[in-house]
Amino acid sequence: MTDLLTEATVSLDLARRIAAAAEAEARRLGKTMGVAVVDRGGQIIVASRMDGASPVALQLAIDKAFTAAAFNAPTDAWGEVTKPGAADWGLTSALAGRIVILAGGLPIRVDGQLVGALGVSGAAPSVDLACAQAGLTALTPK
Repeated sequence: MTDLLTEATVSLDLARRIAAAAEAEARRLGKTMGVAVVDRGGQIIVASRMDGASPVALQLAIDKAFTAAAFNAPTDAWGEVTKPGAADWGLTSALAGRIVILAGGLPIRVDGQLVGALGVSGAAPSVDLACAQAGLTALTPK
């Protein structure tokens, strides 16, 4: 039947490896984080809160992953365009406040195709981003 779509998405195994790589970087940096991996539709596959991390960190990680999947873009790409008076001002109020514009949310792409997203939160935005970038190294075969 030609009316059906087949879309690649992050598997549970890959989501676990991505989260583990992000958590390993957080540990290396002496940070405790919330980490979330979602599928291409923004639905949670893996969500974890490292020992000692704030519950807020986990919720922000989930929402960062959701935002990155929803827009197929890093979360920090929205900073300038969501300021008052800018083109997308008010976007952060959409979807019950789930849109997050802080660094740490990255789309997961394979061969240029969105397959999911990763969100990391719990430290300064630059550290969240570094841990998220480390998570994506799990996509590269060793």
